[in-house]
Amino acid sequence: MARPIPENHALWLPKKRRSFEVGSAPYPTPGLNEIVVRNRAVGLNLIDGIPRLAYRLVLPWLTFPAVVGQDVAGEIEAVGSGSHDLTVGDRVLGHALGTEKSINRASQGGFQEYVILKAHMVSRIPDFLSFERAAVLPLQLSTAASGMFQANGLALVLPTADPIDRDETVLVWGGSTGVGSNAIQLARNAGYRVVATASPRNFEYLQTLGADEVVDRNSPTAVKELVTAIGDRFLAGSVAIGNGSLPKVMKVAARVAGSRRVSSSAPAILTHLSAWRVPRGVCVSGIWGGSLKDNEVGPAIYNDFLPAALGTGAYQAQPPAEVVGSGLRAIPAGLERLRHGVSAKKLVITL
Repeated sequence: MARPIPENHALWLPKKRRSFEVGSAPYPTPGLNEIVVRNRAVGLNLIDGIPRLAYRLVLPWLTFPAVVGQDVAGEIEAVGSGSHDLTVGDRVLGHALGTEKSINRASQGGFQEYVILKAHMVSRIPDFLSFERAAVLPLQLSTAASGMFQANGLALVLPTADPIDRDETVLVWGGSTGVGSNAIQLARNAGYRVVATASPRNFEYLQTLGADEVVDRNSPTAVKELVTAIGDRFLAGSVAIGNGSLPKVMKVAARVAGSRRVSSSAPAILTHLSAWRVPRGVCVSGIWGGSLKDNEVGPAIYNDFLPAALGTGAYQAQPPAEVVGSGLRAIPAGLERLRHGVSAKKLVITL
């Protein structure tokens, strides 16, 4: 007897200027190099809960009705052709890409019970790692990796299970953020020394992730302290995360030896860059977290590096997860809480 097709439900954005609504959704069928995952936990990101009108600015291509959401973790329900390394029942995390311009499909949005994921943007997770903890990673991991390893970013050496120590430094401004937490770990697993910034209450947290030195981001002498911390070592590249980070990171990059490439996830970077004085030789690139799906960085991180690194403990699912509800209906309230700000943690909903 054939297995009954499961019912699927999603958190829909039915139209522009409308609020989220829970409703039925088609049960998805995976295509070439795709899988279907039964979601058990989803992570919340600011881009998921931007005001409805803002979708026209940030995601102007978005087709309605839409399903947003990017961080998912659960069990593989079905496997499409070409996805030979993944099997039904595998516990995985993945980056849901339904809101990407080149995809723009509700079936690939994360806020639903059954979601289609690209196989090269999925990682098996070890049995000891809960779905709630795994769901903190995808978008923030993708964002950090895109800025650090893509050719149009910092073009750093990719992380491996057995990295070679390099006498080079990576600067991460905003180390306690989700992107920063991943940037520090990625750099360390690629063999780089890391100098980062955070509030003093998060210094120890960054050190557990592998930061060699941490500077108070609010210090009036932060730029000078970072230059001293980098010292004579070659600066391999810099990541600027958060409002106000880019001008200060550019100053550091201009004052030390090495690469003057800066990858920035600061809001509206391209809009405001012309208003800042970019030091001579400094090259700034913006980060789009989903861009690694289209190049070698995506599978290098999700397929080749992350599964084993999570299993050995070389990579941690950080920042810590805070479960703030259960079920699709709990997501809007969680997004509202996220808009009020969180530090050194990631809000997660169980499904």
